[in-house]
Amino acid sequence: MSLQYVIDGYNITNHPAFKQKNSKSYNCQEALIKLIRIKKLCGKNKATIVFDGYPHEPGFSGGEDIDVIFSRKESADEKIKRIVESYGNPRNIVVVSDDNEVRFFAKSAGAKPMSVEKFINPQVRTQSKKEAFAETELTYGQREKSNKELRKIWLE
Repeated sequence: MSLQYVIDGYNITNHPAFKQKNSKSYNCQEALIKLIRIKKLCGKNKATIVFDGYPHEPGFSGGEDIDVIFSRKESADEKIKRIVESYGNPRNIVVVSDDNEVRFFAKSAGAKPMSVEKFINPQVRTQSKKEAFAETELTYGQREKSNKELRKIWLE
C-alpha cells in the first residue's frame, strides 16, 4: 500500500533550507508544490499540504497528486492531527513537521513523523539509513562472544 504524506506547509516554507533554495520565489505555497514535484520528495505517493489560515487566491490547488488544505479558523497543527486520526491506517501516513507536538501525536497514533530537514534533503534520509545499518554491524569480538553463547545453547 502506498504512503500518504501529510505536510505542515508553513513549517517547511519557514525552514532555512527551504528559504535558501527558494529565495527568488515570492509565493511560498507554489514554491513548495513545485519543489515537491521537481525533487519527487514524496515519490509516487499522495501528498496533502496543510497551511494555516485561508487561501490567498480562491480555488488555489496543488493539482491531482497534491491536495492543498487551508485550516481556516483552526491551526494547521490541529487539522493535521484530525487528518491522522481520521485515516483508516495511520501506519501508512508520514507526517512532515518540526513541531514537536505534531510529531509526538503522529508517532503515538502510529504514523511516521519526519523532520523538515529529512524531507527537503533526501540525502539526509539515505545517510541516516546507512548510519543505522552501520550501527547494527557487530564487531569481531561481539560476533565471537555471540557464537560462543550459541554453541553452548545448541551444541551442549
